[in-house]
Amino acid sequence: MAKKRPQTKAGRPQLTDEEIPVVGAREPCPCGSGRRYKACHGRAAAHAATELVQRPFEGLPGECDWVALRELVPAATVELKLKGGLPEGVPSVTLATVLPMAWPALRRDDGSVLLGLQNDTPSGDISRDLADTLQRALEAAPGTPVQARRVPADGVRMQDLLDPAGAFAPVVHSGFEFWVPDPENAAPDVTASLERANEAAIPTVKLTGVDAAYWCETPDKNHLRWVMPHPEERLLDALARLHAAGSSGLGEGTRLVGSFRAHGLTVPVWDLPSEITADDVEKPAAEFAERLAAALASDAPLTPEERRARGGLTNRQVTLS
Repeated sequence: MAKKRPQTKAGRPQLTDEEIPVVGAREPCPCGSGRRYKACHGRAAAHAATELVQRPFEGLPGECDWVALRELVPAATVELKLKGGLPEGVPSVTLATVLPMAWPALRRDDGSVLLGLQNDTPSGDISRDLADTLQRALEAAPGTPVQARRVPADGVRMQDLLDPAGAFAPVVHSGFEFWVPDPENAAPDVTASLERANEAAIPTVKLTGVDAAYWCETPDKNHLRWVMPHPEERLLDALARLHAAGSSGLGEGTRLVGSFRAHGLTVPVWDLPSEITADDVEKPAAEFAERLAAALASDAPLTPEERRARGGLTNRQVTLS
């Protein structure tokens, strides 16, 4: 058999890692190694693209509400403010919990943009995926949905696109009528789709007296789910102090039952009697916030009762993301 000629690197450009372009997984790596891209520089690129960002919304105004809208709230919208203002021909950009057909984004006929938050994302950084979708939606033709795609690991993030001084003020809706400009005169198939979505939505209300707390109604009991920005270990200590002291509830018949962990933040959850409405829990929630602030300020070691309470809370913690 004829011997294979040794490959030579003479004449090949010497590229730095930052200069290696993205090519097909089975194509030769542009670095000139002779290996396929997926076995060479593509391996590091794939890892960077899928590496999980624990707090994707950190640094954005309203981080706790971003988490709530991503994981807890069925139907809500938020007007977004972009750095440098809106492009010409784009009257508004609105973040929505979910869009029809699970579209990642939609450029409406009037040029406005709807950006979906609860979609599956192709990488480990939700913020980067959302930013890529938003940029493409701003340039899409009016009346066009935008599909998801894999984005470069060094792509911009929502923190790069949004005005840091812009308020993040979610509006919770009872249904998904915000999908269409004129729901009363929508086509029959659109009306049927809206009805199905509305029937599946859990009634949810955002409290006004505290940040990022959401009351919701379920058939057996109501709940309050409250996204908190405090470091997890310190928050669990504080909750344990209150729980051991019998002051972790929100009134008669209510009970702190555990917490979620979502996108790097902790979300305590209370069970509420079915007769307790969102208005009923406003004052107790504000009073609890004051007790929690005092407990967070304490550096005293946990007592045996508080350690037991903390163990119970930790055992009932569920990770959503």
